[in-house]
Amino acid sequence: MNRMFEDVFRGFDVAPFGFASRTLDRLGWPQIDIEETDKEVRITAELPGLDEKDVSLEIANGVLSISGEKKSESEDKARRFSERYYGRFERRIPLEDVEEDKVSAAFKNGVLTVTVPKSAEAKNVRRIAINRNG
Repeated sequence: MNRMFEDVFRGFDVAPFGFASRTLDRLGWPQIDIEETDKEVRITAELPGLDEKDVSLEIANGVLSISGEKKSESEDKARRFSERYYGRFERRIPLEDVEEDKVSAAFKNGVLTVTVPKSAEAKNVRRIAINRNG
């Protein structure tokens, strides 16, 4: 029965009875990119339709937590139509050898960027040559 409802509403932005939130969970919403250099780790999260007040950031014990809530309401009184969607999300990103007290974050146009500097220990990486002859 649930599959029938999903098939009927496929292709629409909104699905009935909470299917949208489960679909977003399976997709890992919000989408996150992680870039790492010798000096820092940069995490970018796409959060369309949210403001910075809707998002919470925490870092503790080597784990960065990004959480928030999306609320959407629309109403068309002429057509007697209204729609509401509420959804919570949380992503946890493990980080090693970073300076937790120097984390910075910026939010612009629905994109959250978190910059985490690496600690001195993490910067001392020694490359190991691989011998092709076995």
